[in-house]
Amino acid sequence: MTGPPAEGPPSPYLQVGLLFVCEALTRTSAVILLTTMGLAGSRLTPDPSLTTLPLALVPVATTLTTIPAAHWMRRHGRRTGFLTGGGLGVAGAAVAAAAAWHGEFLLLCAGALLIGTVNGFATYYRFAAAEVSPPAFRSRAISLVMAGGVIAAVAGATMAAETRFLWEGREFAGSFGCIVVLQALILLVMSFTRLPPPTPRSEAGGGRPLTRIAAHPTFRMALLGGVASWGLMSLLMNATPLSMERHHHAFHDTARVIQWHVLGMYVPSFFTGSIVQRVGERPVMFAGILLIGVSALVNLGGTEVAWYMTGLTLLGVGWNFLFVSCTSLLTGTYSGEGEKTRVQSANDFLIFATMILSSFSSGALEARIGWYQLNLAALAATALVAATLAGLAWRERRLAGEEARHAAPEPR
Repeated sequence: MTGPPAEGPPSPYLQVGLLFVCEALTRTSAVILLTTMGLAGSRLTPDPSLTTLPLALVPVATTLTTIPAAHWMRRHGRRTGFLTGGGLGVAGAAVAAAAAWHGEFLLLCAGALLIGTVNGFATYYRFAAAEVSPPAFRSRAISLVMAGGVIAAVAGATMAAETRFLWEGREFAGSFGCIVVLQALILLVMSFTRLPPPTPRSEAGGGRPLTRIAAHPTFRMALLGGVASWGLMSLLMNATPLSMERHHHAFHDTARVIQWHVLGMYVPSFFTGSIVQRVGERPVMFAGILLIGVSALVNLGGTEVAWYMTGLTLLGVGWNFLFVSCTSLLTGTYSGEGEKTRVQSANDFLIFATMILSSFSSGALEARIGWYQLNLAALAATALVAATLAGLAWRERRLAGEEARHAAPEPR
C-alpha cells in the first residue's frame, strides 16, 4: 500500500499570482489611506498646522522599516516577513479606526505609523516574485506583481468613498475598518504561498560589502534609475492637484487626472516584463527616463485638463518602464543571501527617502516658483539623470570588455 504522492515543487506562476493579489490588496489599502488620512487629520487635529502630520508619518515609517524588514526576512523567510507586515497593517488600521471612532488625534498618528510599516515589508513582493521564478520569467514576474496597482487605481477611491460614512457620526472609521479587512485578506492569501525558506544562518552572511558592490556601474545604474523614477514621479504627481486647484479646475477633474496617472503607472506592468525580456533592461530604462522627460514637456504646454491628463499619464508609463527595468537590473548585481539583503534594503531605503523629500518639497516648489518653472526644473533633472545613466552604461560596457580580455586565453 503506497502513501500519498509527494508534494511537487511550487509553481512559480501560482506564487506570482498570489503575490499579485497581495500587491493589489496592499495598493488598494494605500489608496484608501491617501484618500482619507489627510481629511481625518483635519477633523481630529487640535492645531491646524498639524493636519497633515498623520499622513506625513506614513512614508516616514515605511522608510524606517525597509532595512529592518529585509533583515527580518533574511532570518525568518519572505513568507513570515509578509505575514508580519500584514499583521502590522491589521493592527495599524484598527488603531486608526478606533481613533476616528473616539476622535483621538494622537491615536490616529499611532495608527498611521503602524500602517506605514506595511509598505516597508510589501515593497519586497517584487523581489520575492523574482526569487521564485526561473531566469527567463524573472522580469515578467516583477512586472506582473506590480500590475496589482491597476486594481487599486480602480477600486481604492471607490471603496474609500463608500465606507467613509459607514457608521453615522463616525466619519472615516469605516474607511480604516475597510483597510483592516484588506490587510486580513493579505494574511489569508499569504498563508497559501510557498516561498523559499530562510537561508541557514551559516549561509546568510558573507558576500561582498555594499561599498564594493556599489562601485560597479550596473548597481549604480539600477539604483539611480529606481531613485529617479520615484523622485521625479512624486515631485510632479504631488504638485498636480495643487496646480489644478490654483487654476480653478473642479475636484472631479483632478481625481480623473490622478486616476489616469495611476493607471499609467500600473497598466503597462502587464507587458513591461515581456518587453524587458525581449530587448533587455537598458533600452527600457532609457525609454522610461525619456517618457518622464516628455511628460514634463507636455506639462509645459498649458494648464487645461487635457494637458495635465496627458502629462501625468505619460509620467506614469515612464515611471513603470524605468522602475521595472531597474528592479530587474538590480537583481543581477548580487549573489548570496548576505549581498541580497544589503542591496535590496539599501535600494529601497534610498527610494523611499527620496520619495519623502520630493513629496514634501513639491508643494513648496509649486507655491514658490509655479507649475511652469517646476516642470522646467524636472526636465533639467531628467536630462541630468539620463546623461548620468548613459555615462554609467558606457563604463559598464568598457568594464565588460576589459573583463572579457582578461578572461581570454593568451595567444601562443
